[in-house]
Amino acid sequence: MSLISLITDLFRNLSQQRLRSFLTIFGIMWGTATLILLLAFGTGFRDQTILNMRGMGDQIAIMFPGQTTVAYEGYGIGRPVRFRETDVQLLRDQIADIDVATPEYRESMEISYGTKRRNSSVGGVYPVYQDLRNMFEKAGGRWLNEADVKQRRRVIFLGNRLTENLFEEEDPVGKQVTVSGTPFTVIGVLQEKIQNSSYSQQDRDRAFIPASTYSAMMGTDRLSNILYTPADPGKAETVRDQVYEVMGRKHRFDPSDRDAIGIWDTNEFWSFINVMFLGINGFLVLIGFFTLAVGGIGVANIMFVVVQERMKEIGIRRSVGARRHHIMGQFFLETFMIVGIGAAAGYAVGWLLVEATQDLPIKDFVGSPYFAPEVGLIAFAVLGFVGFAAGLLPAWRASRLDIVECLRR
Repeated sequence: MSLISLITDLFRNLSQQRLRSFLTIFGIMWGTATLILLLAFGTGFRDQTILNMRGMGDQIAIMFPGQTTVAYEGYGIGRPVRFRETDVQLLRDQIADIDVATPEYRESMEISYGTKRRNSSVGGVYPVYQDLRNMFEKAGGRWLNEADVKQRRRVIFLGNRLTENLFEEEDPVGKQVTVSGTPFTVIGVLQEKIQNSSYSQQDRDRAFIPASTYSAMMGTDRLSNILYTPADPGKAETVRDQVYEVMGRKHRFDPSDRDAIGIWDTNEFWSFINVMFLGINGFLVLIGFFTLAVGGIGVANIMFVVVQERMKEIGIRRSVGARRHHIMGQFFLETFMIVGIGAAAGYAVGWLLVEATQDLPIKDFVGSPYFAPEVGLIAFAVLGFVGFAAGLLPAWRASRLDIVECLRR
C-alpha cells in the first residue's frame, strides 16, 4: 500500500469519528506543549541560576581568616589567623594547581560627593580582581590598572547603584569624591550585573581602590580575604586541602582545623547545580511523560477501534500475500502519523506559550523560559517512545488476526 493511500485512509478514518479523533490528537498536543513548557522553564531556571552565580565570579574560592579550634604544637585554641600579602605569594609558589591568587582589603567607609554621603564597603584590590569577580566597566570609564597600583594613585571605581545615589544623572567619570575625608578621582562605574550573593555588600553598592593605596591610607598590611581560582575546577577539593596544609605550616595550625580558615568555594556550587538541575529536569520530563502517556492511551484506543473496523481489509491484504510485518508496519505508520499531527500542533502551542511567558515578572528569580535545542530533542524522544508504545499492541493484534475470521466480516 502506498504512502498516499495510507494517509488517505487515515484521514478518512479520523473524519468518521471526528470528536474521538479530536480528543485523541488534542491529548497528544497538550501533552507535548506541557512537556515543552516545563522543560523550557527548567532550562531558563538553570541558566538564570548560573547567571546569578556568575555575579560572584567564575569558579572562585574566597578565603576568610578565622581562629583555631584545635590545639597544635603547643599552641592553644582561640588563636586568630591573620592574612598578609606574603600569604598570597606563598600559595602561588607552593600550590601548582592554583591558577590565580589575589589579596583583598576591605573596610566600610563614608564616601561623599557634594552634600550626598553613603557608607560603602571599600575594597583595596589588584587589577586581576576584575577577571575573578566579573567586574566590567561601563563605556567611558575603566577599571584599575598596574600603574594605579605602582604609583598608589587615589583613583576609585564605583558600583553602579552607589554612583546613582551619589551622582544621580551626572556623569561621574573624572569627578572627585572623598573617601573618609581623602579625595579620590572616579575612573569608572560598574556595568550592571545580576548578583544574588556576596560576602560584604553587593558590588553595585561597593567601591574599589588600588590595594597599595588602601594599605598606605589605612596603615595596614592585614588582608580581609584572599581569592584564588584552581587551574582545573575538577581539582578544587584537592587544592582546598593543599591550601589548609600550606597555610597551616605558615600560621602554625592543624590543617584539619577548618575553622582556622574559612573557604567559600563556589566550585562546590557548580558541582551541586549540575546534579540539582539534572534532577529537576528529570522530574519535569517525568511529569511531561505521564501527561503524554494519557494522550498515548487515547491513541492506542483509537487504533484498536481502527483495527476492529478494518478487519476485512486486513483479511484481504493477508490473503493476497501481505506478511504480518507489512500489517504491523501499516498500523505503526498510522499511529505515528496521529502522534505526529498532535506533536506538530503541540510544538506550535508550546512555542507560543514559551513566548507568551517571556514578560512575566519572575525573571530575576526563575529566569525566562526558552525553547532550547535540547528541549525539542527531549520532547521528540519522549514522543517517539509514546508513539511506539501506543502503536505496538494494536499493530501486533492486527498482524495476528485470523485471515478466515477477517474475511467473514
